[in-house]
Amino acid sequence: MINRTHALPVVRQRQILGVSRSTAYYQPMPVSGADLELMRRIDALHLDYPFAGARMLRDLLRREDHAIGRRHVATLMRRMGITAVYRTPRTSARHQTHRVYPSLLRHLEITRPNHVWAADITYIPMMRGFVYVCAVLDWASRRVLAWRLSNTLTTDFCLEAVHEAITRYGKPEIFNTDQGCQFTSQEFTSLLNDHGIQISMDGRGCWRDNVFVERLWRSIKYEEVYLHAYETVRAAQEGVERYLMFYNQARPHPALDGKTPDQVYCDNLPARRTAA
Repeated sequence: MINRTHALPVVRQRQILGVSRSTAYYQPMPVSGADLELMRRIDALHLDYPFAGARMLRDLLRREDHAIGRRHVATLMRRMGITAVYRTPRTSARHQTHRVYPSLLRHLEITRPNHVWAADITYIPMMRGFVYVCAVLDWASRRVLAWRLSNTLTTDFCLEAVHEAITRYGKPEIFNTDQGCQFTSQEFTSLLNDHGIQISMDGRGCWRDNVFVERLWRSIKYEEVYLHAYETVRAAQEGVERYLMFYNQARPHPALDGKTPDQVYCDNLPARRTAA
């Protein structure tokens, strides 16, 4: 695109590329320290009150002496990639280029590993900035099979996590996600279709459809992220990696009768046929 060190003037480059003047000269502004502090607090409030929209979060923040308006809260929520959980009108209206798949999990009994996998993205605050984490979770065992960290909400780091999970553990029968644009994109759904995996997507605003991943995010944030103010992306990478190793291998899970996700996943894998 625009190369400011090129011999050709920026004006001429812009004309050749058909780029608007505002786009050519725009310089991204870093997020202020005050906004980072607000985003950190909004993230914690969202975990406790997932139904709270911009107005309610504004009021909750004002109780804590934060001078903030609804539109500012909404802007920060968009930057963080979070939305309130509620039923909206015309929920069938979707992005015209993205197909939305129906949920396959309702009334489905999931009792074995690699039957259903789920994926989701969450916001991770740092001391000076923020990153996003995408995780692939085995539904029956709650085991985190793969994850990736990124500083942008793009599709590529989600694809990398799914690629790793399939390469290391085979493929599930069903893959469940929410209706985020990363998961409804052609690149993501094509990856699953190419492997013969059935695609399932949550209903709009139905957080319970992916509740196990939501519980994982809560555990990560309250037991790791909020206890450490990561100064760099590398520190965030190491912290999340350290916690997920503990989560899989050592942390007893109440829903698994005190067993770890690793135990349940490995002990219940179907026996592979051996050659005669």
